[in-house]
Amino acid sequence: MKPHLLILNPLSEASLARIAERFEVTHAPNPAAREAAISEHADSVQAVLTIGTIGLTGEEIARLPKLGFVGTLGVGYEKVDLEAARARGIAMSNGAGSNADCVADHAMALLLAAIRDVRRLDVACRAGIWRDALPMTDGVCGKRLGILGLGAIGEKLARRAAAFDMPVGYHNRSAKADSPHRYFASALELARWSDCLVVAIPGGASTLHLVNAEVLDALGPQGYLVNVARGSVVDTAALGRALREKRIRAAALDVYESEPLPPSELLDLDNLTITPHVGGNSPQALEQSLTQFLGNIDRHFRGEPLLTPI
Repeated sequence: MKPHLLILNPLSEASLARIAERFEVTHAPNPAAREAAISEHADSVQAVLTIGTIGLTGEEIARLPKLGFVGTLGVGYEKVDLEAARARGIAMSNGAGSNADCVADHAMALLLAAIRDVRRLDVACRAGIWRDALPMTDGVCGKRLGILGLGAIGEKLARRAAAFDMPVGYHNRSAKADSPHRYFASALELARWSDCLVVAIPGGASTLHLVNAEVLDALGPQGYLVNVARGSVVDTAALGRALREKRIRAAALDVYESEPLPPSELLDLDNLTITPHVGGNSPQALEQSLTQFLGNIDRHFRGEPLLTPI
């Protein structure tokens, strides 16, 4: 008999069919379906697949007596109740590194769009405004890039930045002994050094509003902010004030605190570019994430160590 897997995040029919070759699948991609699935299948669900922004609560874990494995398809797991899962001895894995190339590509695209003011130029061109009537846009080459979170995504972003001759600095909880890049002991110190600050650090309580008004002021009126991590890391109200008052030059966000609703208090700003949390979305990234999840869950049911344990 196939193990029973409850999937809480949206997935394509093709991906569901691939998983169903090895597992009995119950797909519950919205709150109503989720509650119904847990109520109906509480006594048989052995594993759960979710994503960080959807998560799995402690109350739900308590209702699933046979649950032995929880996997997140992406890197994040901020809404999974880790304490409740660990108290039960439930194995957990995430998609660490599986979409790092895609997110790094998107981060670089957002950074280039912000610095070169692509959004405003696109609007102007569509309105018939020629370049002679527009201010010159900033250059990219040689700018100092600060990476808040030098994990798999941050490392790949640093490699992309090398093509633009950008010196790289970073802040993590601790310095990486093998990194060639300059380490800063705090987000504030990193922002003071940086021309561009890219947020690629995990979400959760420990990083809530780590990028606040003080950090934005340290970045300065010629500075650029990009967030491809979690919306909670950046104080939205502080960012809005900094952009309106030109205390930073521009920002580009793939994530924001109001998700899935757009950040209404920022939408009128012409020095902001936003995308709807698609940094990790590509056919290649989905294939890699799904393959990694299947590798982890197969190892769990074989009693082997997980590839990317939480």
